[in-house]
Amino acid sequence: MTDVNVAAPVPGGPAPTGPRLTALRLLDVMSPEEQDRAARVEAVLPALRDAAERADAEGAFPREHVTALRDAGLLGLVVPHRYGGLGGGLRDLAAATFAMGTACPSTALAYFFHNTSASRGLLPLEAVHAGLFADDEVPVVEAFAEKVLTRMAAGTWLANFASESAKSAGANIAIATTARPVAGGWLLDGEKSFGCATGIADTYLVTARVEGDDSPDGLAVFLVPRGTDGVSSRNPAPGLGMRGSANHGIQLDSVFVPADEALTLPGAFTRMLKVSRGSFVGNQLAISAVYVGAAQNVYDEALHRITTKRFADTGHPVASSPMHQVLVGEMTQQLETSYLWLRRQIDLETSEPPLRPKADEHRQWRLGKGTVCEAAFAVAVGALKCCGTSAATMDGVIGRTLRDLAMGLVMTFPAERGRLEAAQMVTTARENDLFAVVSP
Repeated sequence: MTDVNVAAPVPGGPAPTGPRLTALRLLDVMSPEEQDRAARVEAVLPALRDAAERADAEGAFPREHVTALRDAGLLGLVVPHRYGGLGGGLRDLAAATFAMGTACPSTALAYFFHNTSASRGLLPLEAVHAGLFADDEVPVVEAFAEKVLTRMAAGTWLANFASESAKSAGANIAIATTARPVAGGWLLDGEKSFGCATGIADTYLVTARVEGDDSPDGLAVFLVPRGTDGVSSRNPAPGLGMRGSANHGIQLDSVFVPADEALTLPGAFTRMLKVSRGSFVGNQLAISAVYVGAAQNVYDEALHRITTKRFADTGHPVASSPMHQVLVGEMTQQLETSYLWLRRQIDLETSEPPLRPKADEHRQWRLGKGTVCEAAFAVAVGALKCCGTSAATMDGVIGRTLRDLAMGLVMTFPAERGRLEAAQMVTTARENDLFAVVSP
């Protein structure tokens, strides 16, 4: 894969042509190894793009995409080589979700959540390396982490289920799902209100709280095969966001999980979060890359429309009108804003040695997530204004993307909460936790 043209397109400019990598619109410089991994992603983009309209119209994840991504080895993108993966890191994941976001945002979102599962393997191993586990705990932690990583590398699609409808004033994600010990394992009960690849993924990675422990140290992680007794899909709803991501969540009713398919050591979950970088679980910025990719695509679509369509009376391109010039300028500014914040977060979370203290990385993510998503949504609004009523349909790129990007305004936390938490960190050195436990 050495014939890839590594010259990056002008950010916010025309879409790349020929063998040029879409990922280079986000990452201006990529190593040869990163280019090779990005070329695998590039190879699946045509299939993803061809299915995007159907996925949205049917509100269903295209099952053939699982095979395409598995055959390309991309289910192990961020799994280290020693566990059979491609050896990529956060830069690779952001580049992949960005590129997929230009083709099929729904698939990009589901793929992002698959890769977040890797953090449940990588972070525990980093915590072991940092000496956060006692000698007798290490074998248990390593066994679970290696199980997650080797399965991903072998082609198992994992759906990461943490989010619930329960709310906590002190955290962004509240866990009410319970796990109670029984002979040989655990029984899970609860409801996960959001998680991509519902009914699609091979295995669900479920975060729950151990019954009787109402502290964050009681959080635990369980591997639940999709067809396990007591597991059912929640009813799909006509959601506002990415309709083809199968994000309707699951119901768990006395679901048995063997002891060796769980990581339930007290405090294991919170200890692994201590070694993550800017977004606590170590890879959240890659979800913002999905939105930036979608924004770039809708920007390109709008420019194509207004530069190729002409006024009937003058023959000049629609793009030449003063109104359209103003709109294009605003769209370009918003697109660049999304790129700048995302690239800054990538630099903060991947630089070695770290550029800033961990608290600064956290604060920047609190600000950056909302800023990126709001800017991306503004691009889609501008595209709608540029293209007028002919673009105001749900069977075209602009209408679909406007709805897709609306989800970014609320997912995980809205921009207003991020700014509030950043202000608290600046003025009182207070940080909100990402996870909390609550009574169901």
